[in-house]
Amino acid sequence: MIKSMTGYGRAEELVDGMYISVEFKSVNHRYFDFSARVPRIYGFLEEKLKTFANSCVSRGKIDCFVSVENLEETDTEIIVNHSLAEGYINAIKELSERFSLENDITAYTLSRFPDVLTLHKAADDEEKIWQSVKGVAQKAIDRFISMREIEGEKLKNDVLSRADFIIEKVGFIEKRSPETVKEYNEKLKFRMKELLEDTLVDEQRLLNEAAIFADKIAVAEETVRLRSHISQLRELVNSDEAVGRKLDFLVQEINREANTIGSKAQDVDIAKCVIAIKAEVEKIREQIQNIE
Repeated sequence: MIKSMTGYGRAEELVDGMYISVEFKSVNHRYFDFSARVPRIYGFLEEKLKTFANSCVSRGKIDCFVSVENLEETDTEIIVNHSLAEGYINAIKELSERFSLENDITAYTLSRFPDVLTLHKAADDEEKIWQSVKGVAQKAIDRFISMREIEGEKLKNDVLSRADFIIEKVGFIEKRSPETVKEYNEKLKFRMKELLEDTLVDEQRLLNEAAIFADKIAVAEETVRLRSHISQLRELVNSDEAVGRKLDFLVQEINREANTIGSKAQDVDIAKCVIAIKAEVEKIREQIQNIE
């Protein structure tokens, strides 16, 4: 089934002592455009998430938001920089003696000096964290894709209804076009009789003029191609593949055939049909801009 490029999905879960939330949202884009916001210490997740998302989505501007909160932080220790602490003590002692100041330094005071105490966190197991995040990301993207499919079904139904309308108008043009030749022939014959009065009308000349006119306004090739394009349109919107770009090209071809018929039209009713077809083609074009 076709999918819309607009979608949203979110999931959150407690995994191995980590509270993880993943959110996907997307809007229209000609290509696959992905950006992710992840905690700085988990920057390695960005490329993995991009590859993961691209395996499920082929087009659209996708934003991904990830939050990871470690609720069981047990692999962290505080390191004392003894040499730096000793340096601070000696410097303070020198200041005290030189300027006759009280040396009231305490361990607490010393601990507040820059870099005396540092927080050391054991290296993360990146693959383990990714597997935890991936599990939550899968649930989020499943919901994301489900929304895109629901929106895609609405787009499909709208496009198909407009395609049916176009075919209805094509049928009218196919029926009306030969009648315009007959009407032209009758009008031509009547005018020639008026001009020539009692003189006999050259029937062969009338036939030749009618044939020239019929060839000039013939739209059979265009209507056949229109029917073929609409048939392809229906096949594409019922496909399970990403067809947005193909549909965009096909709509251009449909519009081109409609323009050709319009340029040949010598009949008001056919001209009205062409206008109606072009209006529907434009609406289809707008809809498929949102199809993946």
